[in-house]
Amino acid sequence: MVSYESLKSEYERNWANLQIRPARLGEANATARKAINGKATYQQVERLTGVPWYFVALCHYRESNFDLDTYLGNGESLHRVTCLVPKGRGPFASFVDGAVDALRIQHFVGTQDWCIARTLHRLECFNGLGYHAKGVNSPYLYGGSTLYGPTEAKAGKFVADHVFDPSHVDSQLGTAVILHAMMSQDSSITLDDSPSIAPHVEPDEDVASSVLLMQQTLNKLGANPPLDQDGISGPKTRAAVSQFQQQHSLEDTGLLDGTTIAAITRAGMQPVQPSNFDLSQILKRLDDISQVVQPGGATPAGVTSAGPSVGLSQILSRLENLAQLVQPGGTTPTPIATPPIGTMPAGQSTQLSQVLNQLQSLTQALQPAATAPVSTMPAANPTVNVLGQLLSLITKTAPGTPVATNPAPADQLKQVVDLLSTLLSNKPVLGQVNGALGQTIGTMLNGKKTALGIGGSLITALLSAVTASPNAGGLAGLFGTIASAIPGLGQFALPISLALTAWGVLGKMEKWAQGTAPPPKPTT
Repeated sequence: MVSYESLKSEYERNWANLQIRPARLGEANATARKAINGKATYQQVERLTGVPWYFVALCHYRESNFDLDTYLGNGESLHRVTCLVPKGRGPFASFVDGAVDALRIQHFVGTQDWCIARTLHRLECFNGLGYHAKGVNSPYLYGGSTLYGPTEAKAGKFVADHVFDPSHVDSQLGTAVILHAMMSQDSSITLDDSPSIAPHVEPDEDVASSVLLMQQTLNKLGANPPLDQDGISGPKTRAAVSQFQQQHSLEDTGLLDGTTIAAITRAGMQPVQPSNFDLSQILKRLDDISQVVQPGGATPAGVTSAGPSVGLSQILSRLENLAQLVQPGGTTPTPIATPPIGTMPAGQSTQLSQVLNQLQSLTQALQPAATAPVSTMPAANPTVNVLGQLLSLITKTAPGTPVATNPAPADQLKQVVDLLSTLLSNKPVLGQVNGALGQTIGTMLNGKKTALGIGGSLITALLSAVTASPNAGGLAGLFGTIASAIPGLGQFALPISLALTAWGVLGKMEKWAQGTAPPPKPTT
């Protein structure tokens, strides 16, 4: 997260070294006079928000070149609802009304610290912090000074959304340059650089943690392009929020209001839904692999292109052809008779098992210094093993893919298969409570902990109450023998059973909180 404190010294250093280029000095002074001429209007905004009038003037210049008929937040007309982010604002009766709304959205209302570093930081946040990642001083601040553009400094500009041109020089003056010129013409502009005695959290800093969490969640949900997780609701974040709002039938504003934050949070807690895999695409990829591994690059005999409907039997046929190609001394495979789709004696389950065996053999054969295929235990979802092995096979033989010098160990392949199992079996990943002893133990005990704990507690209590009797028979004699053979049984078994029960109860509460608890069974 890019914090103000991490950038403070950079802002202070740049302000101390700021020099307006001689060729732009006249333009900077003229622009400063225009800003000062609107001082009375900007002071009305200052009285309503506490934001210094010169800060309002600087934002107004960059957004609409001092046009009082525009909205401060994006430069659109005051007389219609805004279409750019922030969307859905207005119409407004006056510039002052629109400016107050724009500053409130940015959480600038009520701010108290307006030292030069904080002022420059807020000005840059108004436009976005993307230039820091490019190693370029933002033209929004320093355009027209020796801190931006050749020959003294780097150039570069975002010429479109997410498009950075390193050779482009922004011709517009920066806000820091205009502020520098304004201070030379209006002595009433003073910047308070004295530290505050009492610690105070600024309103825009107070929301940074919430914005950061929303950025992380939006990235998890597939924000494109991925958001910089900086805790600042800049243009990219607002665009991603707008896209989310459109997809979920919310009011499209681009703003992180309470309703939107709740919706993003709920969406981030939902388990990832598996994708629908197209078997014809897998079959086509296997055809491509066949041509790669076959000497001469010809299509293997007996292999035909995939039709509209593809079954596992056709994939199995391709894999058998591939197996002959990659075996030492292998020749062009002969056509293999493939039964019609769905007519194999053991049905689809048998086909999946055969496909998996072929994939394991091919993966081993394509591995340098291949050894005999390692047999694996059948998974609860055989389709997952098939897809995992396909991923391994395609990675090893894809055209243009460099061959790894060190083959991936078996445990890495297992991790891939386990990940696919989680994604494709429609089972949510265990939370911190249910997965406290690891995913393996957690999955084994999933849904069983409470029942085992209660049952264990009852059995332990019964055994502890039984007194061994040499003449007792049946269950009484058996229980008496067990109780006498394990002295102090209840002292350690009962606490374990009770702890298991408590673990089960907490696990169920966690599932309810995550929204992953199984639905109630229907009653007749």
